[in-house]
Amino acid sequence: MTQLNNKANLISIPLLLLVLLAFFIVFCNPFVMVGPGERGIKIRLGEVQQESYGEGLHIIFPFIHQFKTMDVKTQKNTYTTAVYTKDIQQAKITYVINYNVQPENVNKLFQEVGLDYSSKILMPVVEGTIKDIIGKWNAQDLIANREKATGDILFKLQTQLSDNYLNITDFQMVEINYSEVFERAIESKVTAEQEALKAKNKTVQVEEEAKQKVIAAEAEAKSMSIRAQALSQNKSLVEYEAVQKWDGKMPQYMMGNSVPFINIQSKK
Repeated sequence: MTQLNNKANLISIPLLLLVLLAFFIVFCNPFVMVGPGERGIKIRLGEVQQESYGEGLHIIFPFIHQFKTMDVKTQKNTYTTAVYTKDIQQAKITYVINYNVQPENVNKLFQEVGLDYSSKILMPVVEGTIKDIIGKWNAQDLIANREKATGDILFKLQTQLSDNYLNITDFQMVEINYSEVFERAIESKVTAEQEALKAKNKTVQVEEEAKQKVIAAEAEAKSMSIRAQALSQNKSLVEYEAVQKWDGKMPQYMMGNSVPFINIQSKK
């Protein structure tokens, strides 16, 4: 009887341990999972550990460790903000920004800022940078130089936010909208400039045509002067010019007995 009790005790101890282990796993959950495009942050007794954890399954000690995950994939967001140009024109800028958390520095970002880094760091810097760069351009010049202004904003964002553990991979201004009054004023100005250019081109064309006529007239006058001088010095050339212009018909009325262009000399 005693031996049977001992065997029962030996069987019940491992079974109890298994039950306790199952209870521990279910209710304390020492396993944590880091998903694709994420990094894990371990906090031990309130202290952020300097090591970040990659994708996969990790073990922690319950009641001693806490575990947070942070997304490090590229984020793409579209926003609209109101700004003023250098000439005090209000504009609404719609832009797209691509960014991601630096994977190797997620623990530092969490320790210094927390999970809400977008509203605490990202957006204030982005909004301030846009206002600063746009404020250096006149409204009409900004439209023509959108690409340069965009490049200046991107460069400044990359420089400032890199120290805050954020990578800015792209920035684009999608739309620049001014007030209806200003839009109409720009359209009127552009139309006036186009009409002025058209009138200028017409003036240039007329002046060029006049110059060509003067050149042609001067050439014709010079040609006539040369021919007149040649004809006055050579009688036979006068007759040659007359022959060149004669249509071959005898004149119906002639004074005297002369026949044009015929010079009959008697033989001796």
